[in-house]
Amino acid sequence: MEKAELGDQVGIRENSQEGTKSPQNYVGSSKLTARPHVLIWRIVISLVLLFLNYFLAQYDKFVLSYFQTEIVTSLNLSEASYGILSGYATGIVYALLALPAAYIADYTEARVWVLTISTIWWSLCAIFQGLSHNFWQILLARIGMGIGQAPVEALSVSLISDLMGKEYVFFGESILYVGVYIGEAVSGQIAVAFAKTKTPWNTALIAIGIVGVVVALFIRLLVREPPRQTSLVIIEYPDRLGEHLPTVSTRMKLAYARSDVSATFSYILRMRSFWLLVLSASFRQLAGNVFGYYMPTYLSTLYPDETELLSRYGIIVGVVGSVTVLLGGLLTSAFWQRTKMLPLHLVGVGGMISSVFVLLMLFSRQVSGNSENSGIRVLYGTMSVAYLTAELWLGAINSLIILLFPPRYKTFALSIWDAIQVLVYASGPEIIGLALSNVDAATAAYLEGIKICLAVIIPVSYWLAGTGFLLSMPLVKRDLAGDFVVGPLSMPRKLGFGLFGLVLGVIVVVLFVVSIIYKD
Repeated sequence: MEKAELGDQVGIRENSQEGTKSPQNYVGSSKLTARPHVLIWRIVISLVLLFLNYFLAQYDKFVLSYFQTEIVTSLNLSEASYGILSGYATGIVYALLALPAAYIADYTEARVWVLTISTIWWSLCAIFQGLSHNFWQILLARIGMGIGQAPVEALSVSLISDLMGKEYVFFGESILYVGVYIGEAVSGQIAVAFAKTKTPWNTALIAIGIVGVVVALFIRLLVREPPRQTSLVIIEYPDRLGEHLPTVSTRMKLAYARSDVSATFSYILRMRSFWLLVLSASFRQLAGNVFGYYMPTYLSTLYPDETELLSRYGIIVGVVGSVTVLLGGLLTSAFWQRTKMLPLHLVGVGGMISSVFVLLMLFSRQVSGNSENSGIRVLYGTMSVAYLTAELWLGAINSLIILLFPPRYKTFALSIWDAIQVLVYASGPEIIGLALSNVDAATAAYLEGIKICLAVIIPVSYWLAGTGFLLSMPLVKRDLAGDFVVGPLSMPRKLGFGLFGLVLGVIVVVLFVVSIIYKD
């Protein structure tokens, strides 16, 4: 491929005077503005609704986590079955269907409509989960919910990135991710309240679904499609055929749609930093996924006499996590003009430090001489520090990623980023479920097995992620400068991409099939 052809695909042109690749600030012949004008009140309303929607979309995960024992008992599930429900049951469809949904949203410029329909769909599936009476019913309902939730994060991040200027977008995205931590806080209080009143777990899922439908209607009524901003890597696009020739044949429009897909994948494949960043983020999410699904039940079993544990656990996650992720966004916004690498430092170093305190959480009773009173104080203290150091990253890192992508394809590109992460981190519950499939959940052996799994998976994932993020900084700097891979892709690079996809696909298929076989 010649360099001129590369310019058609990823919009990077050679500057003959300087000898460097100099992206141009145009889409067709129309110059992009650096900051689209959006009214403040509309930004606030949009942020609130996108936050509520994302919070609800995350909340069902916390229901499975906090009510694990009740769900397993009422539906007569094995550990492998629970691993399927919390792993690839939603992970596979989430990863696969996020791509077409996000592409449609970009290509039709209808992100709000796609988000509305997706929210209504997953909300109905949440209600069906609450009405399930066996494994297969709840499995099908969770698969359906995965279809609806697939594009939610990518669409929300994409919309916020266009609502706010680059100097504020990190804080705006951090507000969205507060939903993760508020979900934990609310779940903890609901779990305690449900236990005291003997309310069944499925009531929470039905309530989520009903509220989700209401939020979807408000999104359609109050959120408007914002104009696209430039990315950090400003690129030039060939004219979009459909924009200039609205009466062109359907066949030609489909041909151009295929070229859009090709251009997006070409852009990603030629980025220097994408693959190291996405692998690092996948391991970081793997640690968080395993932590969220198994830690509450493990700690409840470790401290059986602490009746307020889940409530206090939720409060720590909600308060410390929310403050920390907002702090990460504020720090990145404040120092953005000085260094673009701060998000990578936050997630890399923060996760490594946090791994020590996660281990202290897991072994809090042992380090306290097996005293439950002393151990619980150690637990709450180390858990607070673990969240304070680990959770600076979500809003900051995803803001950086979305701003590295081309405005016209960024929702689709971000969905590729999300899909790869989901397929990696959803393996955690599957692996734990298989590892403990023959262990009685009521025995000390099960508690010891969970402890070992958490003590290995979480710290190792934190360190793999941290190392990857720190090593990616020189590559990110090259991408920010528009220094992408030029010319034909080398054979080692092609083989590397192909091998990565093959290995990931094999792992997903094997884990899912084996989990289904041994679900009983």
